[in-house]
Amino acid sequence: MPLAQLISPRHLAERQTRGALVILDCRFALEDPDYGRCSYAEGHIEGAQYADLERHLSGPVTRGVTGRHPLPNAQTLAEQLRAWGISADTEVVLYDDGPGAFAARAWWLLVWLGKRDGVFILDGGLKAWHAAGFPLSLDAPVIEPGDFTGTPDHGLLLDAEHLQNRLGQPGLTLIDARAPARFRGDVEPIDPIAGHIPGAQCAAFNENLGSDGRFLPVEQLKQRFSAQLRGRSPQELVAYCGSGVTACHNLFALGLAGYPLGKLYAGSWSEWITDPARAIATGD
Repeated sequence: MPLAQLISPRHLAERQTRGALVILDCRFALEDPDYGRCSYAEGHIEGAQYADLERHLSGPVTRGVTGRHPLPNAQTLAEQLRAWGISADTEVVLYDDGPGAFAARAWWLLVWLGKRDGVFILDGGLKAWHAAGFPLSLDAPVIEPGDFTGTPDHGLLLDAEHLQNRLGQPGLTLIDARAPARFRGDVEPIDPIAGHIPGAQCAAFNENLGSDGRFLPVEQLKQRFSAQLRGRSPQELVAYCGSGVTACHNLFALGLAGYPLGKLYAGSWSEWITDPARAIATGD
C-alpha cells in the first residue's frame, strides 16, 4: 500500500456511511491563529474533530532556539491521537481548506509515529468538498478513545547540525517548499532574516497542485521531483520550508509519485537563522 494516499470528496462521503473513521480538520492560518478553530465551529465535515497546528501538531517554541513550529512531544501527540479515537488499524482522513499544507503536516506526524496504513488526505480539501455539493455539520462528534501507541522514527529527521555537516556533499538534494520570492530573499513576510540554506533548490509546495487545487497526476509529480533529484538518490533528499509545515507537503507529493520518504529538517528556515554562524544564501 502506498505511504501517501488521497481520497476524493465522493469517496469520503461514501466511506462515512461505514463508520469506524477518524476525520481531522486541520485548517489554520499563520496570520490568524484562531481562524481554523473558529471556522471549524462554523461548520465542518460531519464527524470531524479539530486538529490545531499550534496546540496539537507542534511543540512549545523556545525563542532563539527552535523554529516557529517545532515537533510536538511524541508521547503527548500519541495521547492526543488516542483522544481523537485513533488506534493502529483506524482509517484517518485529514483535510484543510484545500492546498493540503496543514493536512500534510498531520500526515507526516502520523507517519513519524508509525501510523503508515489507512491515512488519507482529502484531495482539494474543504474547497473540493464544497464544490462537490456535500454539506457541513455543526454537531460535535461522539468519540470512542483509541489505543494507538506510537514510536517516533528518528530516521525520518535531520537536525541543523547534521544538515550543516552535509551541505556541499554531492549526494544531497535539499528542497525548500517556500515561494520563490521568499527563497531568493526578495521578501520575507514572516521570519526576521531572508534567504535560504546554501545549496537548496526552490520547490514551492503549491506547484504540487493543479489549477483546480488538487494534486497533480502521478506522472507529473514524478517529472517534477526527478528534475530536482537529477539522478541522485531520493533517500538522500531533505525537505524544509519556513517552519517544517509545508515541507511535509513536498514529502507527501514525493510519496504520491512513488518515491521513498525523504527526511524532514523540522526546524527549517526559522530555526536555521537562530544561529548567526549558519550560512545564508540569497538569489536563485
